[in-house]
Amino acid sequence: MKNIFALILFISSSIAIAQLQSPAEFLGYEIGTEFSRHADVVRYFEHVAANSNMVTYQTYGKTYERRPLTYAVISSPKNLANIEQIRTDNLKQTGILSGNATPEIAIVWLSYNVHGNEASSTEASMLTLYKLITEKQAWLENTVVIIDPCINPDGRDRYANWYNQVKATPYNPVQLATEHNEPWPGGRPNHYLFDLNRDWAWASQVESQQRIKIYNQWLPHVHVDFHEQGINEPYYFAPAAEPYHEIISSWQRDFQTQIGKNHAKYFDKEGWLFFTRQFFDLLYPSYGDTYPTYMGSIGMTYEQAGHGRAGLGIYTDEGYELTLVDRVAHHTTTGLSTVEISSMNAKKLNTEFKKFFDNSALKYKSYVLKGDADKINALTQLLDLHEIKYGFATGGSVSGLNYQGNKGSMNAAGALVVSTNQPKGKMVKVLFEQDAKLDEPLTYDITAWSLPYAYGLDAVASTSLVAANGTNPNLKVINQVAPASALAGYIVEWNSLQDAAFLADLLQQDIKVRFSEKDLSIQGQKFSKGSLVITKSDNRTNEKFTEIVTKTANKHHRNLNVATTSFSDNGTDFGSTDVKIINKNRIAMLKGSGVSSLSYGALWHFMEQQLKYPVTSIDTDDFSVEALSKIDVLVLPSGWYNRFLNDSTLGDLKAWIQKGGKVIAIDNALKSFVDKDGFDLKKNAKDEAEKEEDKPKGNLTPYDQRERASVTNFITGSIYKVKLDPSHPMAFGYGDTYYSLKLGNDSYQFLENGYNVGYIDGDAVSVSGFSGNDAKAGLKNSLVFGESQLGSGSIVYLVDDVMFRSFWENGKLFFVNSLFMVNSNVWVLD
Repeated sequence: MKNIFALILFISSSIAIAQLQSPAEFLGYEIGTEFSRHADVVRYFEHVAANSNMVTYQTYGKTYERRPLTYAVISSPKNLANIEQIRTDNLKQTGILSGNATPEIAIVWLSYNVHGNEASSTEASMLTLYKLITEKQAWLENTVVIIDPCINPDGRDRYANWYNQVKATPYNPVQLATEHNEPWPGGRPNHYLFDLNRDWAWASQVESQQRIKIYNQWLPHVHVDFHEQGINEPYYFAPAAEPYHEIISSWQRDFQTQIGKNHAKYFDKEGWLFFTRQFFDLLYPSYGDTYPTYMGSIGMTYEQAGHGRAGLGIYTDEGYELTLVDRVAHHTTTGLSTVEISSMNAKKLNTEFKKFFDNSALKYKSYVLKGDADKINALTQLLDLHEIKYGFATGGSVSGLNYQGNKGSMNAAGALVVSTNQPKGKMVKVLFEQDAKLDEPLTYDITAWSLPYAYGLDAVASTSLVAANGTNPNLKVINQVAPASALAGYIVEWNSLQDAAFLADLLQQDIKVRFSEKDLSIQGQKFSKGSLVITKSDNRTNEKFTEIVTKTANKHHRNLNVATTSFSDNGTDFGSTDVKIINKNRIAMLKGSGVSSLSYGALWHFMEQQLKYPVTSIDTDDFSVEALSKIDVLVLPSGWYNRFLNDSTLGDLKAWIQKGGKVIAIDNALKSFVDKDGFDLKKNAKDEAEKEEDKPKGNLTPYDQRERASVTNFITGSIYKVKLDPSHPMAFGYGDTYYSLKLGNDSYQFLENGYNVGYIDGDAVSVSGFSGNDAKAGLKNSLVFGESQLGSGSIVYLVDDVMFRSFWENGKLFFVNSLFMVNSNVWVLD
């Protein structure tokens, strides 16, 4: 009977294999000769899973445009039958799950197409899947391979559909051809134009949020992120470039070299060029190679020449044709080579993976944080997503490294405590450390990201383990009932984005709201500048006034302070000129040619997904004077506007501002207003103390030192201490100090006639990240945030991009204040 059962299984397996089709057979074209639509990729993976006992395939989420996010699990039939035990045993050896286990199965995760127009990798994912189960079954005996065929389906289809529409037949390899020059914004980002490869840690996008949940269920030993680079570059693979973050183990370094040598064996055999140890470092924690690395994996980036320019084939500057067939072959080779070397070292991978989760050598044992309740809760939501444990202190004091530079200890009562004494302790160190150790200043990305600064919290790093057995004192259980007694209005504190979302909701329900420009005291209660004042008088024609306000406050967990009189204790009555109406502004934002797609995308996402307030996007090619008459606020994302903001257009814009319009210019957008008539903005001149005749003529820096010498002018994402004017509406909700993420060395003079709301007073003070000496010196006495009034309107200058990658949570209220509170005495334009 047993033999009969085995025979039946063998026959069933043989039938399934016979029905299994290669990608070419299934799709109707050889891989690399066409760009596959995402739906066809999904169909092929479904086909393989239905016809192979070595593959399971499932959906883990959906994109903003409702495309499925999927992953396949590939291994031997025996391993798949025991897959849940393999998964949980892996987590047990980290300490994440309780119990003992000594697994010897390697887990390899291959992630494809995080950048939509780096499209060869999704094609390679299909070929890699097929080859694994038809040619490389032996590797699967001790290895589980997880394939995410397309991390960014929306971006990929944006690219593939465009290319399929415009390409010549046969394709044209000439670089000037339309098919090699994507229109704005290109296929690289997702729906909201975010770079998903820089969103792993911050998880602002639904693709990242859903992927992280699945990733944490597996925690693979090896993770590869497949990419493409410029058309003239050969293939890049591990080992990575310096700097490496200090928590990266010697084993993680060594195994990168082992993998690289295994790849090199195949590339040398084929005569394919490659390079290693250049450009792509392991520091910034939000990449597809670093995030897995800080979770114990061997995290790597592989880069194939091509990108969005290559299409099906393109002539490179070196005179040869780079084809999609070539690109797919290279990615398939490194993918298979990765599985091979992992299978050869399965036992060692497990042993070293387990060692990574020993955090006893970390200097700081606890990070203790206090601040606004909403900001604490926002941070805990991020920690929950990454399954990082935390608690709350019940009392006592804690001393250690104080992030605000204050001496003494912090009262720990009610403080959030995040300890490194947990499996993901090394990731805690990376995310919370004040200043990452940096042995090499030439990095691929920003060098500062410390979460206490990003969330605007006071923090102390302690070398002692701080007890955290208390309950969260910041949870708000709001279930308010509209008052039956006499009511003059409601007062709501203004401190966080949750307050901003509450305001936006009320405005869209046609509830009139005011804010106080002065400290307010009513019925013995004191309220800070910026507090919202919602009066019965302003809303007396709305029969559902109290019902709407109460329901909306409960929805957003906002505490309504009921005022039975509008007569204040300090002279600032509800009818005072210092209690100003907030207009239901019509907001527009520029997009298109000349605009940074990343800056626009972050603002677009913020308005729709966080603030939930309507915004009208206007393409720069459609922008006109007539358009200005239909809006009240114009947002200029970072960009290069000289093409259309010429003298004539600037004159029209200035006239509109003078009538009551408001412009908010961000980062590079400011350059269009420098030294222009009527705009109070000037660049800081470089120090001319050195006499001209004393300066050397020409640049005598040796050829091989030029790149390193240039870092003196760089700021690669550093955190700077900024002084604020807390009396200005742009700074409402803040104190007199703010820590700003600076992305570059642009330096502007203090506004002569406008309001310098945020500024560096005297020498610049950097608390985290790399800044070259010359760049840092150039920030002395420089503007960070300011407002200039022109006639009845204003222009707001945000030198530092507070929306950058949507992770600097503490900066976003500056933008909301600029939308609604800055120069609010102007009524909505007709």
